[in-house]
Amino acid sequence: MRFSSLFSTASTLLLASLALADGDSDVINLTETDFESIVSPESLMLVEFFAPWCGHCKALAPHYEEAATELKGKGIKLAKVDCVDQADLCQAHGVQGYPTLKVFRNGTPADYSGNRKADGIISYMVKQSLPAVTEVTAANFDEVKAADKIVALAFLPSATTPPAAEFSKAAEAHREDYLFGLSTDEAVFEKAGVTPPAIVLYRSFDDPETTYPYPVPSTSSEDLADWIKGLAIPLMGEVNAENYMVYAQSGKPLAYLFIDPTDEKKDEVIASIKPVAAEHKGHINFVSIDAIKFGDHAKALNLAEPKWPSFVIQDLSQQLKYPFDQEKAITTESIKEFAAAFAAGKLEPQLKSQPVPATQDEAVYTVVGKSFDEVVYDDSKDVFVEFYATWCGHCKRLKPTWDQLAEKFAPVKDRLIIAKMDAPENDFPPSVPFRVQGFPTLKFKPAGGREWIDYEGDRSLESLVAFVEENAKNSLEPKQKPVLVDQTHGHEEL
Repeated sequence: MRFSSLFSTASTLLLASLALADGDSDVINLTETDFESIVSPESLMLVEFFAPWCGHCKALAPHYEEAATELKGKGIKLAKVDCVDQADLCQAHGVQGYPTLKVFRNGTPADYSGNRKADGIISYMVKQSLPAVTEVTAANFDEVKAADKIVALAFLPSATTPPAAEFSKAAEAHREDYLFGLSTDEAVFEKAGVTPPAIVLYRSFDDPETTYPYPVPSTSSEDLADWIKGLAIPLMGEVNAENYMVYAQSGKPLAYLFIDPTDEKKDEVIASIKPVAAEHKGHINFVSIDAIKFGDHAKALNLAEPKWPSFVIQDLSQQLKYPFDQEKAITTESIKEFAAAFAAGKLEPQLKSQPVPATQDEAVYTVVGKSFDEVVYDDSKDVFVEFYATWCGHCKRLKPTWDQLAEKFAPVKDRLIIAKMDAPENDFPPSVPFRVQGFPTLKFKPAGGREWIDYEGDRSLESLVAFVEENAKNSLEPKQKPVLVDQTHGHEEL
């Protein structure tokens, strides 16, 4: 069945590519002369701004074509603009990269935020075409509840019965994420097997139907949204670039099972972890992941060896990593024990760290993961840290200035440390309240506390010196050397 499905998808995309080559396309070509007249009358249209040389655009093309053909039957049009040929038009619409997708409603644009596979485009645009809450009748009930991976249906005696207003509010806030429907039809109640008021979530994975557990009239839109979010994540789905943000935005720890997709026992290993995933449902998200395709991610999670299967839990809120010993066998019992220890706070995170330097010969102090707390959180010292990456061009340009800064304050290095840390090669300990998003990142920690001050000025030596002088708690005046006074011969320094 799986092979057949994959073959069918591949065939569809191949045919879409051939259609594009032959000019037989359901995607409308737009130019500056006809853009307004074609787009503005449409209540809903998706427009791709692309460049012919763009690799991502070429990868999107067959998916976009397949989606155009499918959505044409639903009255939704897809169009495209060649930004090489129509540069002024693309500039007028603020296009800065390729491909850029925008949803137009009667000529008014909004950014497209769905994925870029055919089924994702279709799902996203169908949701955009519907009211936030779809009216469900006996005739369309089966179609609506199976129209998307996640469908929330409210069954109420009337359209004003609580929590209709809260349900609509949740639908407006999450119309791009899930499909919402409401029915006041007794024939639908009977067909669905529910007694109103009730809210049921229909899913294409795990348990296909789940009923909202609380007294329905008292629910709020926030409670309802949280309930759906919790059920929107499979018990143990496969994580990839397309759906990673669903897991990241949940805020819950993420437990990865790295699997070689060619391993004949991969399904067996995944099945062995599912009972553990069920025990921690709602608290830890469990996923499988392609270890061959995402081997670099395994390294980033401190799995040292390319040995599969392997297991690791990541605390996404603090970016802490808890890899399971790769020398131990992955079984239901071993992972159950490991996950329980993590949930109880009994595991120590494994910090990636370069070796602690034996000597500090440069003016700039080198900090690594293992030495971070000892050096940076020394209450007696002000500390100014550059978080850098060796491959970062901006960091390389900053280095001479950062060295000069350290040399200027070398006379007070017992009170002020000018430091650097190779962020990709060293994990932050749990004590660090921030994460570095770009390089270089400059942060200052005043003496006697654990608050951090971001440096956001220009990177001239003068500006950096002024910032240090403004924020340092310790005196930056060098200590005077004591002198020995000789009553007969004047004085000399010790």
